[in-house]
Amino acid sequence: MNYIVKLHLCSVLLSLAFAGVANNKQEKQPNIIYILADDLGYGDLSCYGQTSFETPNIDRLAEQGMKFTQHYSGSTVCAPSRYSLLTGKHMGHAYVRGNGNGMMRKDPQDLTVAAVLKQGGYSTAMIGKAGTGCKNTPDTPNEKGFDYFFGYLGHRQAHSYFPEFLTFNGKQIDFPENGGNKTWRGKTYSLEMILDSALTYIDRHQDKPFFLHYASPLPHAQLWIQDKWKEPFKGKFKEKPYKGYYGACEDPNATTAGMISRLDWEVGEILKKLQELGIAENTIVMFSSDNGPHVEGGRNASYFNSSGGLRGVKRDLYEGGIRVPFIVRWPGVVKAGAESDFISAFWDIAPTMCDVAGVNDDGLDADGFSLVPTFRGKKQKDHEYLYWEFHNVGGRQAIRMGKWKAVRYDLQKNRNAKIQLFDLEKDPTEENDVAMSHPKVIKQMERLFKDVRTESKEFPLFSEK
Repeated sequence: MNYIVKLHLCSVLLSLAFAGVANNKQEKQPNIIYILADDLGYGDLSCYGQTSFETPNIDRLAEQGMKFTQHYSGSTVCAPSRYSLLTGKHMGHAYVRGNGNGMMRKDPQDLTVAAVLKQGGYSTAMIGKAGTGCKNTPDTPNEKGFDYFFGYLGHRQAHSYFPEFLTFNGKQIDFPENGGNKTWRGKTYSLEMILDSALTYIDRHQDKPFFLHYASPLPHAQLWIQDKWKEPFKGKFKEKPYKGYYGACEDPNATTAGMISRLDWEVGEILKKLQELGIAENTIVMFSSDNGPHVEGGRNASYFNSSGGLRGVKRDLYEGGIRVPFIVRWPGVVKAGAESDFISAFWDIAPTMCDVAGVNDDGLDADGFSLVPTFRGKKQKDHEYLYWEFHNVGGRQAIRMGKWKAVRYDLQKNRNAKIQLFDLEKDPTEENDVAMSHPKVIKQMERLFKDVRTESKEFPLFSEK
């Protein structure tokens, strides 16, 4: 079966499934769309300072809404960050704290915001890359509160844009013509179907409140994009060809720019669909990224200043690994062109969505709180602290407490590793460790590092030696 026929078949299947649940009942609850990029850096958007290429649709989203400048991902890699987003838990309390074999447990454990919104009358969908773990079964997304799921079951499968199969509501749709991920090429390009599925879902739910989590695999490696997207950038940048695990890429920089350009176009297509259906005014759209920029598959994050001048990249707990773009458009509520430096994180998003929907979030027992007051331009109480930990690459911890940022590395070697301390108001790029000058702050951080977390058997932070 060729690509066009298969794409049409998937679209028909989705249309038939969605048609049965649409109704004409008018609801006051706003639709919620949360768009999540994969490994997009803080500096990869032109509205956040990117100058090598432009992202006009996402820029327009910021112009029509609020841009956050101190928003943080749940973790520095994919699976735990998405877990935090959907459950409202920070890494000291999360069950999934790293990539690998972790996946969400069955309800009532690891309750997701999708399940809560579903109880509150919303239709729920996750389309793209599953955020319920790395080793999902075909039924996992549906079991965790999503009425509809179409896409990749986990991050390993999503390394290739030419998968052997995708999953739709527990059913496997095979693409044998792609020949397996090891070839990194095929006839069926996943992104076409993923976007088509999202637009179909919106179209079929325009009369009912819905929550759509659009989890694009862009711009994660492999580095590959259709020629029409990278053609404008060919010859514009210095290139170092790549050949390795993710397949060959002759022009990684042009490809990266093309991938982000396509992501921007996808956002534009979603916004255009809302406008065409006349539901844009009753839809809140949020956009972010799951962590800092990656450096796999030939991508050169420093070439494009993808971390926005911040220190570190994906897998770091310095700012470049966890500070991410966050944009919110909510017509009639969020003031157009607003900018906020309120310190927030992924574990605030689930409570925020519940607040937007008017649904009780007590069942989540989230570590975060609603950002709706900030959306409305009102002052709200600050977080006492934000906390991260990462058991890989030697074991790492970080805390943000007001202007202070504490970082500890190499915890597998020494569970009492030295704390680095940075004053982010004076030193946002974390160049000057001021720990020796602030012993009282260090004492506070030492206490927090111990008190705000529980130990994880699945993702141990410290060595057993």
